[in-house]
Amino acid sequence: MITRNQKLYIASLLLMLLATLSEAKIFKKCDLAKELGKSGISRTFHGNWICLANAESGLDTTKLTQLPNLTASYGIFQINSKQWCRSGRKGGVCNMKCEDFLDENITNDIECVKIIQSRLGFNGWPIWVKKCKGKELPNISNCYI
Repeated sequence: MITRNQKLYIASLLLMLLATLSEAKIFKKCDLAKELGKSGISRTFHGNWICLANAESGLDTTKLTQLPNLTASYGIFQINSKQWCRSGRKGGVCNMKCEDFLDENITNDIECVKIIQSRLGFNGWPIWVKKCKGKELPNISNCYI
């Protein structure tokens, strides 16, 4: 028989799960292109950003990767806590809280990746070098019709 405390515990877990799911978003390529455009990123670079986000996270805003060096990478662009943000508080070069990169609002993610890209280019993401550099980028021309 389930006790009252067990029922409350289960209900709490379900509420936390629902809250997480409501903030989760897997972008479609065109939706991401539109967000990039709204944030002032030139269309010339949209294919690179979409290739990068797809390679890093499968376009999933909730992706969290724990790394062996005791850092983590967060969100659709897998922004790393070693240099760019801080876990649990604002900080890093972007002066942002890493966990804020895990919701469906990617405006802050884009602001941070603009900083990363201005300092390191796309080479700041080894997976971009491996999966996108010199490769055929996603065709997103129909996104702007």
